[in-house]
Amino acid sequence: MMAEKNSGFFAVIRVRGPVNVNRETEHTMKMLRLDRTNHCVIVPSNPTMKGMLHRAEECITWGEVDQATLEKMIAKRGRVDGKKAPEVAKLMLSGKKPVDGTKVFRLTPPSKGYRPTRRFYPKGALGYRGDKINNLIRRMI
Repeated sequence: MMAEKNSGFFAVIRVRGPVNVNRETEHTMKMLRLDRTNHCVIVPSNPTMKGMLHRAEECITWGEVDQATLEKMIAKRGRVDGKKAPEVAKLMLSGKKPVDGTKVFRLTPPSKGYRPTRRFYPKGALGYRGDKINNLIRRMI
């Protein structure tokens, strides 16, 4: 597995459903608020979250999200109360505005599909992607 950069926030996307997933992994998915496939959440990059991501890596893919992708995702799939998407994305990434704990982005399946969902990245769709997660999110918006 690749070493992760410490950027600030991870975008986490559920790739596989709940069939044949052990109980602890499914409980971790519920704590991450990823109840359905193609749902995405933004989580802080801290040791606790990294442990949860490694626990659930048989069902998810994650990586560092950049500001441009976050702006697009908020503008298309998020609800912003009175502020423009670039302002909210900048505040979130700078750490001045905390990430909304209940925010789940319901994305569409990616254009041209996933790679095999039982193998790990780069041959499949699961696991840590680094900054390549931004390409996947753009295909899903």
